[in-house]
Amino acid sequence: MLSRIPFYLTIILLLAKPALRAHDTAAPFNTLVLEAIRSMPRGGGYSTASTASHALQHAVSVQNAMLEVQAAHAIPSYCSGATYLVFLRVISSLQSQEHLQLSPEILAALKPSGQPDGTGIWGRWNANGPGTARLFYELSLGRNFTEISNAQPGDFLKIFWSDQIGAAEHGHSVIYLGTESKEGIPSISYWSSNIPGGFGEKSVPLSRVHRMIFSRLEHPENLARATYLPRSDHYLATLQSRSSAPAEMGIQCGMR
Repeated sequence: MLSRIPFYLTIILLLAKPALRAHDTAAPFNTLVLEAIRSMPRGGGYSTASTASHALQHAVSVQNAMLEVQAAHAIPSYCSGATYLVFLRVISSLQSQEHLQLSPEILAALKPSGQPDGTGIWGRWNANGPGTARLFYELSLGRNFTEISNAQPGDFLKIFWSDQIGAAEHGHSVIYLGTESKEGIPSISYWSSNIPGGFGEKSVPLSRVHRMIFSRLEHPENLARATYLPRSDHYLATLQSRSSAPAEMGIQCGMR
C-alpha cells in the first residue's frame, strides 16, 4: 500500500495559513515544491549531453526503503531533469515525514535510468510535448490547465517557445514562480536548469511564450497507480517523430 488515507487532510492542516486568503498563498503541495526549490543547488552549468543524464541518475537512489535525492550530484543539468528532482524531493519529504508510504516497486519506478521518451515515470516526464502533464493525467496526480490567471507559484509548467508540439518543438520544463513587469514589459518568472548557468531562476517576456501547460500536484498518493501504467505511453513515444495538434494534446492531458 502507498498511502494512509488521512495524510492529505493532515498536510493541508499543517501547511494552511489561516491569516491568508486562499488566492494569496500557494496550494499545500505547491508550498513543498517551493521549499524544495530553495534546497536545490545553484548554477552548475546546463548540458543535454550524456554526462548530464548520468549525473541525474547518480543523484537519485533508494536507501533503507527511502527515496534519497542528492541534487548536488546532478551537475551539469538540464530542464526536465531539474524539475523532476524537485518533484522527487517533494515525494521524499512526504515519505520522510511519514505522510506518504511508497512500495519498493514504486521507489524503483521513480528512479531515472535512461528510459526513452514515454517509457516509465521518468520517460514520461522527460518526453517531448506535455510529458509532465500527461503523467499527471494518467496517474491523477493533479490538474492540468493552460490559463496563467489560474496559476500559482509552485505549479509545474511546460513552456513552448514555438507553435510546434512534439518532434519539432522548442520548449522548456520549469516551475512557475509568478509574473512581473520588467521595465514595463509583462514577464513570467520561473525556476529550472537554464542556459547557460544551470539551476536558478529566470524571467522572460510573456511575448516570447507561444503556449503553456501547467500541472499542479494535488494527489501524490496516486503514485500508487504507477504499478498499473502501461510500460510505454504511445502518445508521448510518437512525439519523438511527429507533431501533435493543440486539441490532441488537450485530450491527452485531460483538458477537453
